[in-house]
Amino acid sequence: MQIITTHLNADFDAIASCMSAKKLYPEAVVVLPGSMERRVKIFFENFRPFEIKKIKEIDLEKVRTLIVVDTRSISRIGELAQFLRKGVKVHLYDHHPKADDDIKADFEITEQIGALASLFTEIFRKKNIEINPLEATLLCLGIYEETGCLLFPSTTPRDVEAVAYLLKKGANLNIVSQFLKEELSKEEISLLNEILNSLQEYLINGVRINIGHGVQEQPRDISHIAHKVMDIIDTEALFLIIEMQDKILIIGRSNTPQVDVGLILSQFGGGGHWAAGSATLREKPVTLLIEELIKVIKEYIKPQKVAKDLMTTPVISVQWDKTIKEVEEIMTKYGINAMPVVKGESFIGVITRGVVEKAIFHGLKKSKVGDFATTDAYTAEEDTPLWEIEKNMVELNQRFVPILREQKVVGVITRTDILRNLYEELIRKFKISKPKEETEESRKNVANLMREFFSEEVYEILLNIGKLAEEMGYGAYLVGGSVRDILMRRSSPDIDIVVEGDGIAFAHELAKRIDGKVIPHPRFATAKILKEIRKNGEIKKYYIDIATARTEYYESPASLPKVETSSIKKDLYRRDFTINALAVKLNTKDFGLLIDFFGGQRDIKDKKIKVLHNLSFVEDPTRAIRAIRFSEKLGFKISKHTENLIKLAVKMNIFEKLKGPRLYEELILLLKETLPHNSIKRLGDFGLLKIIHPSIEEKNIYNDLTKAYETIQGIELFLKEEYRKEFIYLMVILWGLDSKAREELLQRICAPPNVIKELIENINSAQQTLNSFGIEDSENFNVRVYNLLKPLNIETIILIMIYAKEWQKRAIFNYLTKLKDIKPIITGEDLKKLGIKPGPVYRKILECILREKLQGRLLSKEEEIAFVKELEVNKLV
Repeated sequence: MQIITTHLNADFDAIASCMSAKKLYPEAVVVLPGSMERRVKIFFENFRPFEIKKIKEIDLEKVRTLIVVDTRSISRIGELAQFLRKGVKVHLYDHHPKADDDIKADFEITEQIGALASLFTEIFRKKNIEINPLEATLLCLGIYEETGCLLFPSTTPRDVEAVAYLLKKGANLNIVSQFLKEELSKEEISLLNEILNSLQEYLINGVRINIGHGVQEQPRDISHIAHKVMDIIDTEALFLIIEMQDKILIIGRSNTPQVDVGLILSQFGGGGHWAAGSATLREKPVTLLIEELIKVIKEYIKPQKVAKDLMTTPVISVQWDKTIKEVEEIMTKYGINAMPVVKGESFIGVITRGVVEKAIFHGLKKSKVGDFATTDAYTAEEDTPLWEIEKNMVELNQRFVPILREQKVVGVITRTDILRNLYEELIRKFKISKPKEETEESRKNVANLMREFFSEEVYEILLNIGKLAEEMGYGAYLVGGSVRDILMRRSSPDIDIVVEGDGIAFAHELAKRIDGKVIPHPRFATAKILKEIRKNGEIKKYYIDIATARTEYYESPASLPKVETSSIKKDLYRRDFTINALAVKLNTKDFGLLIDFFGGQRDIKDKKIKVLHNLSFVEDPTRAIRAIRFSEKLGFKISKHTENLIKLAVKMNIFEKLKGPRLYEELILLLKETLPHNSIKRLGDFGLLKIIHPSIEEKNIYNDLTKAYETIQGIELFLKEEYRKEFIYLMVILWGLDSKAREELLQRICAPPNVIKELIENINSAQQTLNSFGIEDSENFNVRVYNLLKPLNIETIILIMIYAKEWQKRAIFNYLTKLKDIKPIITGEDLKKLGIKPGPVYRKILECILREKLQGRLLSKEEEIAFVKELEVNKLV
């Protein structure tokens, strides 16, 4: 015999789950350990969705399997717990968190979801199990009750999807509304007033918790009264103590996972999940019970965020004996408005930009900064609760709080950090009242997207990175284009990691874990790891770039940046555009947590390219070309403000100060990743073509690149060897210039010397070849074409094809698809048998065979041998 059961005082989710289990186990019998909630009982008496038997009607000796739904707590299944001691098989379906007294199951499906009815609905969908309208309505009642009509913080997208499916299956919302929205009776109104008058608020670890009590003479369901109280007052958690005739009922509700009411009430013999729970106990003085409850709350409340969770590290500080003028220069260089002042490594005070500017105004620029530092500034330690820091920052009007460890500055928290944290907390608390996209963006976890769009091997590497970061006490983040790409639902080949700590040491340790090879770059505090994985007989190579979190500053416009160790926030701030300034935390505790300081998600959604700050193009002008590349590649629009900043950089001649290969690298990527004619036109629109070379004619280049793109598209499917299309497009740009201008352009963009040599030689070869084609129908035309093109690389051949006449294009296409791979079938062994040894005659014979084959003759090995026999070998000698 199989028995299905649930928890005491069964609610709609429990009864809906029993019905669902009955559909999965048709032979099983439903047995409740106690009564139902009043509303559930009325529903059951009216509709009788399935049969329920009493425990005394069951032959206990025949029970072989116990199916438990909507609870995993031994204490909540009453008398039926006896079967657990008899060794029967246990199947468990639940959505509550784990606890010490969990039922040990032989088979279980347990997931953190708003309602267990949602989980059963998913099972029915997956297994194609049909449900009738009454069953759909009961499942809907379970979901709506358990999630507060989809308004509780514990609600998940899966619950919403389940309701949508059930409505399609005929769920009756009129019935749902009738049983969930009942008017309060006079007795209930009286109880509500009593509870509201008794409420006391307690601030425990920065969390506001209300505790109230009342007396109810007639036992009845009062869970809806707890919801009413939560609707009336503003609190993060609520506990109601209700005195009844011979017992006391505690009901708990929570708006934050930090207060897990199910766990707290399990200490009183009850249970539930983090958002809702209850417990029943024997009579006890309410005052003593409240004291005991507060003690348990303090013990089991989850740790709140502390300074260490939010602070920025490492910190830019200044020595006490620096001059005010030097401090101003440091603040400008790093773009900061406040700094800790230290003596050696010991903190002595805080200096702000306002104080520095006033000191300079009064002619004190040579004074020591230590003389003007605020030495009594509020400071905190790493384990100081955030609520305490928030309170002091407001009361003391302090914008900047140093975090100390034995008088050494290990981090700072700014007003911006606090405001962002408060905003995220508000969004979490009131998420249903906000637009869907805003709540999704506030604190998003993208672990599932990572699993979907990264290969299994890469995902495993990312998990290993997170575990190692936890062990080493570092923060590890996936950054850059790969984060942008997974948010856009695109696969990404990049694995770029930023570590808040020693990136090279981290890379060496990671390489040991994953059996990879490290290539360190100490000068830049970066390393590359090569990981080879054999799969399906092939070896796949994965490259992981590891970098220490850095900040950078530019000593002059367009110069190369100076880089220093910093935090993830500063590291992201130095990047080019908001869409690329996103990170995903990989530490095990927060794996998959999206970090978005600068609104990158919003700009991805709006399809906009935006810089992070107004001096972006002054510091690195090549970002202008990059903006066009991302705009064309992703189909995004450059924001109006960003466009204005590009035009300003051009007007200020910032590009003239560019040094190094950055311009060449950006131009190559632009030609490689976008439609070249469109991108070059965009460069012209911003006046950037003249920066590459003043002789370039935009119209001619646009037409030639269009022709080049169409030519490559036409032959791409027929090409067997790889080619560099970006080099072809660059040669097209150079084609119309004279030799001197070509050299100037390549020098201007700082192309590598070997590339300059190769491109110029390719263009000269292409132009000479075009002039040597001869007449189309001439004798031995195929042989002539073969001899002309065979010495050339594939890029040069495609370049010739772009500028060739139609009949020449046909000849080149014929060469690429047919003639190029023609060679004699006859072997050296065959020629040896014919008395021909290696040497000049041997080579001449192969040339003769090739000439014949190029003209469509000698299609088999036999024909080649016959041809050799007919040759007058003596004349060849």
